[in-house]
Amino acid sequence: MSGGGYDRYITIFSPEGRLFQIEYAFKASRGVDHTTVAIRGTNCVALVTQKKVVDKLIDPSSVTHMFQITEKIGCVLTGRDSDSRALATQARAEASEFRYNHGYAMPVHVLAKRMADLAQVYTQQAGRRAYAAMMILCAVDEERGPSLYKVDPAGHYFGYKAVAAGTKYQEAMTRLEKRVKANPEGGDENETIQAAIEELQHVLSADFKNSEIEVGVIIEGKNFHTLTEAEVEEHLVALAQRD
Repeated sequence: MSGGGYDRYITIFSPEGRLFQIEYAFKASRGVDHTTVAIRGTNCVALVTQKKVVDKLIDPSSVTHMFQITEKIGCVLTGRDSDSRALATQARAEASEFRYNHGYAMPVHVLAKRMADLAQVYTQQAGRRAYAAMMILCAVDEERGPSLYKVDPAGHYFGYKAVAAGTKYQEAMTRLEKRVKANPEGGDENETIQAAIEELQHVLSADFKNSEIEVGVIIEGKNFHTLTEAEVEEHLVALAQRD
């Protein structure tokens, strides 16, 4: 065993205090051959991820990593597709139950904390395993404004100004740090969407077609929605003309 026998069960710590099964979940979520970038703007949040159809017979409309949790909360999941769909379903159930119990929509920071708590529980139950997917949640909160959160398989969750996940997340995070340092307040809707697309293009050293990426956006006063291929094309053209 690569973990010296300590990776046979999810609840056993190695002498160094590591849970190898959780580390494997992190590696699995980063080994899926796609990358995601999310950036917070002044009045919006933009999510951009790669869209890869692995078989020509698959209907492209059935392939997605973007999920609408509530009208105001959007989500992009980077990792194993089956785990991603299960996490999205679970998040929707949590948000629906919160609204039923409390009479108002679940704030995004509360949902992020709840999903992180559930992820942490999966690290201490031998009969369950961690989900191999990174969850990025976004919303424009009435009190906190544009909000962006990332939840990982270990149960960590943090609010971000910009964040990345997937295969080349480390390179993307390095670029995002420089971008946020140069412009801490972010931009408007178009600037934020184009900035996220631009960062993904630079990290992957590729020029995308409109069918090769998914773009989700939440704007103040509007619901979360994904852009059509025509709308994505407009942003790609604008980036090309700017360069």
